[in-house]
Amino acid sequence: MKDKTTRKAWMVVALLFVVAMLNYLDRTMIVTMRESLVSQIRMTDAQFGLLTAVFLWIYGLLSPFAGFVADRFKKSHVIIGSLFVWSLVTWMTANAQTFEQLLLTRALMGVSEAFYIPAALSLIIDYHRGPTQSLATGLHISGTMVGSSMGAIGGWIAEKYLWNNAFTIFGIIGIVYSVFLFFTLKEAPTKLSSTPQQHEVKRNIRFTDALKALFSRPSFSYLLLFWCMASIVSWMVVSWLPTYYKEHFNLSQSLAGLYATTFLYPASIVGLIVAGFVSDRWNRKSPYSRVFVPAIGLSIAAPCVFMGSYTAVLGMAVVFFLIYGLTRMTVDSNLMPVLNTLVDGRYRATGYGILNMLATTVSGIGIYAAGAMRDANIRMELIFRYASFFILICVFLLLLVKIDMKKTLKKHGHET
Repeated sequence: MKDKTTRKAWMVVALLFVVAMLNYLDRTMIVTMRESLVSQIRMTDAQFGLLTAVFLWIYGLLSPFAGFVADRFKKSHVIIGSLFVWSLVTWMTANAQTFEQLLLTRALMGVSEAFYIPAALSLIIDYHRGPTQSLATGLHISGTMVGSSMGAIGGWIAEKYLWNNAFTIFGIIGIVYSVFLFFTLKEAPTKLSSTPQQHEVKRNIRFTDALKALFSRPSFSYLLLFWCMASIVSWMVVSWLPTYYKEHFNLSQSLAGLYATTFLYPASIVGLIVAGFVSDRWNRKSPYSRVFVPAIGLSIAAPCVFMGSYTAVLGMAVVFFLIYGLTRMTVDSNLMPVLNTLVDGRYRATGYGILNMLATTVSGIGIYAAGAMRDANIRMELIFRYASFFILICVFLLLLVKIDMKKTLKKHGHET
């Protein structure tokens, strides 16, 4: 029976890996087909940028409510509904003929996709209790990175055929897969989704109750600040690393982009999986492993960003930022498991939705701030050195989370 339950738990991760991949593929492929899109639907550069901006704004603002919906209703139904609707919107995007219609589909994409991540991660935690939590989370998050890297497929289809074709193909794939999930994706058994800390039965909970419960814990505020700062650094590096390579090492635009993505994304995926595996193994001996692993990872990432911005040797810079990508992702494998330890399980998805909302908001601010500093003639390498300092602050915030986590574990008299 235990082997059957374990297989089912990993099957859920496999099923959701595909959904996570489609989630990021559908949202990102539009930026890879700019020329094809603009040639058929007239728009300015500002309008083209607005297509992504409106998605992020709506996605971020709705994330807390989307998390609450996952806490209040069946997570599997929220996931399937989210996938079906955003896939339908993806298909609708292919039929847009004006900028206004295209902007509307991007807004609807933000609404529908916001409901996926909090529900998916919470369902994975329902199935994976303790010994496999971080690895399961890391494998699922790696699906989003695979989807991001596959975004170029949309650009290729648009260049080879028509831009509409990419949205038609992946929209239909998502709709078909949502029907498949309707028959295969189920809620975790009650005996799995209950812990000594809380019983995950459906209650008449309110959004205001969730907010009060979450913010009554100092550790949630620490975790919120931590995730915001970590997200700022992450988006700053990802967004400006190609520019840094181009200017600092006098590379062409295409070569700079190649160095910035070809090594960083694979290293990040490896980091997600390795961090998850190490955290789960260490958790057998220490209940704080899921805080210690990202703290150690970021302690390595900070000097790597600093040295990568300091060296005059291209090969060394590539290696330092590769190690950064590897160690930075120790955070993503462990964020939801840490949150699960700190908060009432009834509000787990809501808590992640709040983390997601603020991280999305401040990430855009961080990218803009880096551009503003460049306008003020601050060199890119100096901006990255500032970023390395922020990473060290993240380590300090994690230690504060650990202190409050210790109090929680003592209060409930068990180690998870």
